[in-house]
Amino acid sequence: MSAVASTILVVEDDAIVRMLIVDVLEELEFSVLEAADAEEALVMVKQVDQVIDLMMTDVGLPDMDGKQLATLVRELRPALPILFASGYAENIDVPVGMQVIAKPFSIDQLRDKVKGMLCA
Repeated sequence: MSAVASTILVVEDDAIVRMLIVDVLEELEFSVLEAADAEEALVMVKQVDQVIDLMMTDVGLPDMDGKQLATLVRELRPALPILFASGYAENIDVPVGMQVIAKPFSIDQLRDKVKGMLCA
C-alpha cells in the first residue's frame, strides 16, 4: 500500500533552477506544481480543490518577495508549511511554520528539509 504523494508548490522565477528543483522533488516521488512568480502561485493557492501540502518559494521573486507571498498564502491557507529558498538564508527571520533552505542546496538537504516539514 503506497501513501499518496505529498503535493509541493514550487515558486521560482529562474526557469532552470525551477526545473532542477521540480526534477529533484519528482525523483523523490512528490507531486509538484510549478509557478514562475507570486501571481501564478496565488492563482493555484486560491483553487480550494487543489491540494498543496507545502509551498517552496524563492525569496527574490520579480513581482513581490517570497515573504510577502507567504503572508498572502497564509491568509488563504493558515496551516500551510512554507519553505523559503535563499542565497542569503542566514539573514532571514521567518514566522512559525516556515523554514529556510540556503542556496545552493544538495538533493539530500532538500529531501531532508521537505520530509521534515511534511512530517512535523
